[in-house]
Amino acid sequence: MITILEIWLLGVALAMDCLSVSIAQGLSARRVIWPAMTALALSFGIFQGGMTLLGYMGTSLFSQHMQHLEYIAVVLLFYLGLKMLWEGIKKKEDATTAKLLTPVSIVVLSVATSIDALAVGISFACMQNTILQTVMTASGIIGLCSTLFATAGLYIGIKASQHINIRSEILGGIILICIGIKLLIENLI
Repeated sequence: MITILEIWLLGVALAMDCLSVSIAQGLSARRVIWPAMTALALSFGIFQGGMTLLGYMGTSLFSQHMQHLEYIAVVLLFYLGLKMLWEGIKKKEDATTAKLLTPVSIVVLSVATSIDALAVGISFACMQNTILQTVMTASGIIGLCSTLFATAGLYIGIKASQHINIRSEILGGIILICIGIKLLIENLI
């Protein structure tokens, strides 16, 4: 049986990708864009918690395809990272970057960062004596941690962008690509 401390630690561990991606998005935004940033942080939390629950409930369906889902996350992160790099290279210095946080990119980032949460849900289903109430509690905690870490990441990224002299979209794109490479290496090992 998993303890509440282990659930909180799991929530923090799963939120690390949200933190990294949010820092990248904050770097590219350079300023607070409340609607998009609130949507990103909440979306990360909802997807992380929801994917944990979905993994638990859909174990037989997802367990066979888990490796393929990880590769999809890699492709999504590479795509968004390359898109940010391209935007950073081609844009004028004073152009706005608010368009980088579109509803579609928010959903894509949320899916890409929540594949690990799906795997956690599947592992919950494989554990003996794990009841739905425990998984629902874990899903809530994981979602909360992800939302809080995403919010912190956005703040850190925005503050850091004010002190960095390179085009921050380029740095943000590199961060997303690095996260994708990390996932790819984890899959290949």
